[in-house]
This record gives sequence, C-alpha cells and structure tokens, in this order.
Amino acid sequence: MGAPAPAGPPADPAEVAHRVREHIVRMCAGPEGGHLGGSMSLVEILTLLYFEVMRVDPRRPAALERDILILSKGHGAMCLYAVLAERGFLPVAELAEYSRPGSRLMGHPVRAVPGVEMPTGSLGHGLALANGFAVADRGRRCFAVLGDGELQEGSVWEAAMASAALGLGNLTAVVDRNRLQITGPTEDAVGLEPLADRWRSFGWTVREADGHDFGALREALSPTGDGPPTVVIARTVKGRGLPSLEAKTRSHYARLSGRQAERSLAVLQARRRRTVS
Repeated sequence: MGAPAPAGPPADPAEVAHRVREHIVRMCAGPEGGHLGGSMSLVEILTLLYFEVMRVDPRRPAALERDILILSKGHGAMCLYAVLAERGFLPVAELAEYSRPGSRLMGHPVRAVPGVEMPTGSLGHGLALANGFAVADRGRRCFAVLGDGELQEGSVWEAAMASAALGLGNLTAVVDRNRLQITGPTEDAVGLEPLADRWRSFGWTVREADGHDFGALREALSPTGDGPPTVVIARTVKGRGLPSLEAKTRSHYARLSGRQAERSLAVLQARRRRTVS
C-alpha cells in the first residue's frame, strides 16, 4: 500500500526542495542558528523519501502500516522539520519557532514532533534503532539516514553486521556522503574509503547515487525485496544551494544575521527561478 495521495495535485519534489532550503535559511536566522551545511545536503534525500518513497500519513503519524525513518544524523533536524512541515505533519508557520524557548523543534529531533520516531543526535545509534523497527515488522520499509562522519563510530558497524546477519531486506541505510565533518574532511580524520567495499564486506547490497539528483535517488531507493539490507551512498555537497558555503567546513553551523539571511534567500530564489524556467 502506497502513501495516501496528498490533497490536490501531487507535489513536485524539486519545488518542495526549493522551499525546504528556504525554510532552513530562515531557521538559521533565528537566535540560536543551526546546522546549516548538513541540513542542506540532506534536502533531496528527505524530500524524496517523504513525498514519494515512504508510506506515511500526516493525519495518522503513528499508523501501524507506516514506513519508518530514523534520522541518525540528528543535527540535520532543520531539514527534517521543514520536510515534515511541507508534507503536512506540522504547520509550516511553526518552523519560525525553531530552537526557541518552549518550542518542540529542538536542535535535535524529539518524539514530541509528529513524524519523529525516536530522538536522535548522539551519533552512531540510529542504525541499531532502525534494525529494531525492521525486525519488528518485516512488511514495512525502514530507513536510517546517517552522516558520513558518523561512520567513524564503531557502533554503526556493529549494527551493520547485525542487519546483515538478520537478513533485513526491508532496511535501507542512506549515507549523506558530503565528505565533511565539524573538524574538516572526513578523510583527514578517520578515512572511510573504499566506503562501498567496506559496506559490501559487511554483507550489504550497495548502491551509489548523486544525492541531489531525484532521478538517481529514485532508482537507488527502489525496493530490493528479500535479501540483504541495502545502503545508498548518496554523494552530496555540504551547504548545497549557497555557493559561498558549498563544500565549506564553516557551513557546519551558522547563525545568519538578517542581512545574511536576505542575501541567502535571494540566491536560492534566483536559482529557483532558473530551474523553473
């Protein structure tokens, strides 16, 4: 059973992605700022999952037949909130409350937010959580979205070994491979390459895709049926959409001034017009 059809014409994922990036910039202009770079690199991934791939119903976020997504890289919460809002899980206007006192939209996601399955952000735990959901109901698809720097955690590989041993063909891990972490390039910290071969050695089916190309992601995220779990290594750009911050370590966390936010929104809106035309 697919996800319930949205009211009105189907949403264009590319148009949704433009709006999501603008929401992220506005949230980063709040008093606390936010993890801009790693949220921007996730946009196409989460948009496609929630608008096309996953069985979800914003009116029934706890429906037993729903698919499951665990955002293991919880610092990408701004992207998740924006996508959930666009999908109808919460009011778009609520995004203005991000990280403010009393808001449920915290810096890392919590279950008080409709559509959030588990609190995350302590890196290295999301894949194990997704294992549990996948074992509990093999009739639904489960997704764990991980950062690439997070793969330096040993707990990820313990969970990956268990996923393969349990034959979790309904589990897909998506690695946001933007090649940067808070201290700089991942390969300068603890090298991950050859990353695809590493996952294969743990018994996973490996797919690779341009993480900003909806067509490539759509193919990579298609179901595999019975068999081993699947990992999609999504090649992305940290800070995607803002040329001054793309592929820059300093995009990891940003607190934008009013002027910076205006200029960033102008850049995104110009890009949106070029894409639409």
